[in-house]
Amino acid sequence: MTTDARAGKAAEILDAAELRMRRGGYDAASFRDLAADVGIKSASVHYHFPQKADLGEAVVERYAERMQAALGRPDDPAESVGQRLSRLCDVYRHAAIDKGLICLCCVLGSQSLELPAPVAEAVGRFFDGLLRWTAAALAAPAAGPPSAGPPAAGRSAADIVGSLQGAMVLAIATRRPALFEETRTRLLGGA
Repeated sequence: MTTDARAGKAAEILDAAELRMRRGGYDAASFRDLAADVGIKSASVHYHFPQKADLGEAVVERYAERMQAALGRPDDPAESVGQRLSRLCDVYRHAAIDKGLICLCCVLGSQSLELPAPVAEAVGRFFDGLLRWTAAALAAPAAGPPSAGPPAAGRSAADIVGSLQGAMVLAIATRRPALFEETRTRLLGGA
């Protein structure tokens, strides 16, 4: 379901569920707590999302749409590989350092074996899309003259995404944002 299809109270429920899941995982978002967060009855949450799996899948799909929108095109010929990867790093940095939040799909991905199938599949689609975006960003022709080597030279999309996911967790868990910045600098080749 697209973001446009979720407005009003449904959007408020999704916002509350995403925040709870990013802070405490799938089980942190009960219909009763979400109803209290939004100021409605639990039955009203069920009206918008009949089952918790419906809610979880909608939260992940909306998150994936927002991430893709924030990343933009991975193959813009007016951009360098460094600019594209910088944008990817900045999306993670904004969440981890500015907001103190771990990527929703990082949290849920760690629980994938225990999630309802629709939610686990949505998390898998998120990561597949992110890996495709990153691979395309690395492969697309870049603007400007060739340099001594592009940022993240020799690294795979999975290595880059995994590095950012891990750096985000380390920075938040240790309360040391510099750990994320070190990874960002390494991935961007000092850029």
